[in-house]
Amino acid sequence: MLPRLESIKQARLKIGLTQQKLASLTGVSTSMINQIESGRCQPSYETARKIFEVLWSLESQSSMRAGDICSKDIAKLKTTDSLHDAIKKMQDLSISQIPVFDGNEVVGVITEDGIVKHLLDNDETQRKKIRLSEIMDPRPPIVDYNTPVKTLVSLIRYSKCVLVSKNSKIVGIITASDTLKLVE
Repeated sequence: MLPRLESIKQARLKIGLTQQKLASLTGVSTSMINQIESGRCQPSYETARKIFEVLWSLESQSSMRAGDICSKDIAKLKTTDSLHDAIKKMQDLSISQIPVFDGNEVVGVITEDGIVKHLLDNDETQRKKIRLSEIMDPRPPIVDYNTPVKTLVSLIRYSKCVLVSKNSKIVGIITASDTLKLVE
């Protein structure tokens, strides 16, 4: 099933395509594209399909990737760091989650929510003794640098952050606030 014809103009403008260029890529006249977009003409199913296929193809080529919106400066903690260390780093950097590494491997994440659970049960002295390996949440999802941003939206909703890798190395982090870059 094809999208509504009214979405052709919006999709074309979103990827910065002129009516003339869309016409040449689809084999449809510029006049016909204009008439379809203005609602003065109902194209055949085959013509509409051809137009949408070109638009989808160009949109997927031009859409943003994980590497385009990720924060490249990643705060890191080690499994041997204390809960106190995590709190201090999060406050200093004004961030709400930090991945936990064991050497070069991501093994978990510390989040504000996770810390709040442990604050109630422990005093300052105990917080300095508790190691992150004991309280960290499971490792966040890791996606490839070239992963289309559209596929990340549901991941961000369910996990507080997503890590971005390139050539098997963690190069960035995407949080809910990074997804605001999509709105700009």
